[in-house]
Amino acid sequence: MTSERAQDISGLIAAWSNGDGQALSQLMSFVYPELRRVARQQLARRGPGHTLESAVLVNEAYLKLVRAGGIPCENRVHFLTLCSQVIRRILVDHVRGRGYAKRGGNAVHLGLDDVPLGVGARGIELLALDEALEALSKIDARKGRVVELRYFGGLSVAETAEVLKISPETAKRDWKMAKTWLFGELTAEKDRTSRR
Repeated sequence: MTSERAQDISGLIAAWSNGDGQALSQLMSFVYPELRRVARQQLARRGPGHTLESAVLVNEAYLKLVRAGGIPCENRVHFLTLCSQVIRRILVDHVRGRGYAKRGGNAVHLGLDDVPLGVGARGIELLALDEALEALSKIDARKGRVVELRYFGGLSVAETAEVLKISPETAKRDWKMAKTWLFGELTAEKDRTSRR
């Protein structure tokens, strides 16, 4: 990214943070391709049969940001972080709104990239992942944020570290520990459900 474009994005983020609705529209034109990439990643994890499209997901995120008004953002990565949170909520609300079973049935499955012990191959139910992530965030908020940024936001380790103001090594360690914890939580939940 050129320094001129970075300045444009920074200026637009600052203007939107101060309540300038027009700035959000211009900002979205800069980050739209990146948001579409994140949305496509999220939807690809869901596999066939989902009803959302990446453009619809990004447009819905945009509408939520418009309704929210100016939200303080420091930079491009911070803005993308905000977008990742919005996308996560939209996906979870969409699954709940479609009336999917909480566990099993027609539940939507997602693969958590690089999770140890092969969880990614079996898939993870979105609602179970959301609940497990909420539980993790109560125990260790930073690790919960790392998962949200990496998994839902598509941010790199370096970008995640920048947002959280930690070293890349700490971000990698938190990512690994969070995935291990989530695997244990989701496996235990699956075992409890199958015994019922």
